[in-house]
Order: sequence, then C-alpha cells, then structure tokens
Amino acid sequence: MPVDYRAPLADMHFIVHQLIPLSRIQTLPGYEEVDDDLVNTILEEASKFANQVLSPINWTGDQEGCILEHAVVKTPSGFKDAYQQYIEAGWISLAANPNFGGQGLPASLATPVNEMWHSANMAFMLCPMLTAGAIEAIEHHATANQQSIYLPKLISGEWAGTMNLTEPAAGSDLS
Repeated sequence: MPVDYRAPLADMHFIVHQLIPLSRIQTLPGYEEVDDDLVNTILEEASKFANQVLSPINWTGDQEGCILEHAVVKTPSGFKDAYQQYIEAGWISLAANPNFGGQGLPASLATPVNEMWHSANMAFMLCPMLTAGAIEAIEHHATANQQSIYLPKLISGEWAGTMNLTEPAAGSDLS
C-alpha cells in the first residue's frame, strides 16, 4: 500500500542551522557565499521534490521493479521522468566540484537533502547515490585526463555510476 511521504523539513533546517551552524561553514574557502536564503531555498525545493516527485512513484518502483527487455533495462513507470527532472534541476551537481560542472555546495547541505530523497524513494535514489560515489572516487583517485573525461558526464547526469563488487564466498578473488 502506498505511503505518502512528507519530508521532515523542520528537522532538516535544525540540522543545517543548529547542529552545523552556517556561520562556521561560511568561514571555509569556497563557501563564503552560502547564506541562509540559499540554504533555505535548497531545503524547501528538495522537500518539494521528495514529496511531489519521488514519493508518488515509490510504490510503483516496488510493484514494477526494473525489467530487462531485449537487452535494455526499463525502469518503473515515472522513474525516467523523475530522473530527467532531477538532472534538469541540477540536483545531481549539488556538492560536486565546480571545475567539472558542479555547484560546489557543502556536503553538510547535500546530506540532509539526500536524506529526504532516500526516505521518499530509496529505489530511485540508488542510481544518483552510486553516481555520487563514482564522482567522489574519480575526483580523488583518477588522473586529470580521466577526470576531464568522466566527471562532466557524471555531474551532468548524462552518465550514471555503478558499484561493481563481487562476493568472496561466490568464488571471486576479492578475498
């Protein structure tokens, strides 16, 4: 049965404004212009995206799942449109490096935003979550050439990242 998710916006404001005071974040290089208006707008819009876009398709994702059809994976109804809205709004680039198309906002802001979205629809958010992990790994460990190839495509949402693990008990060399 579908559940109507409502993002706990007051809690998110408390986290960003009380637990991690913005005044401390603003002292860090690159975050001087991150002010209350910007933070509040991002939290409000992220809440709307969680409530109005992600939550309504959560049940669909559970019921339909992904389907492999003729070597093409089809996502549940509404997921493609939601992803398009996600990348068009620039959400995927929130905390990403501005040198590669990101907005360069603090992780302390991206974390409560992602919390709302993961709570509204974890199945949908697995793709952006894994992409964020790929972005971070490439940013910290890839060559400059690799970064220039992969980061703009990942940060724009044109490409998505994956997690490729194997299980030692299943016969891999991971152990």
